[in-house]
Amino acid sequence: MSFLDNLENNLKSLESHEDGKDNAQRLHRTRQNERAQAQAAAPFAEELKKGPYTAELLRQATRIGHEMRTKVHIAWLGSTLRMEARERRLELRPTASGIVAVYLESNNEIRSEPLDLKSKPEDLLRPWLSMSDGS
Repeated sequence: MSFLDNLENNLKSLESHEDGKDNAQRLHRTRQNERAQAQAAAPFAEELKKGPYTAELLRQATRIGHEMRTKVHIAWLGSTLRMEARERRLELRPTASGIVAVYLESNNEIRSEPLDLKSKPEDLLRPWLSMSDGS
């Protein structure tokens, strides 16, 4: 009986070791994929953080928010720029193919669209802040 118990324990140990190996390999592939995506998005993240579009966007968000009597909270979350006004959010997320503007309400994504850094920031902000105002 002791021999069978020992054999069963060895088999269980071997199975759990194999499962652990599979999990480690899956985690490694996931990390490699995330790293590759971050590297592909890096030029867009850099442009978003340091480019003239963002500086003007932040100035306009403050100005337009003040005009509409709406406080716009601005935060950087990694490479994502988040702006919050009342219960709505606008996030600018760098991806491998460019920057995406993601509109959220109560933590639910309403829509997303590619962002052109050559456009006027006011064209992005006014409609978003008007939605926040209930207009």
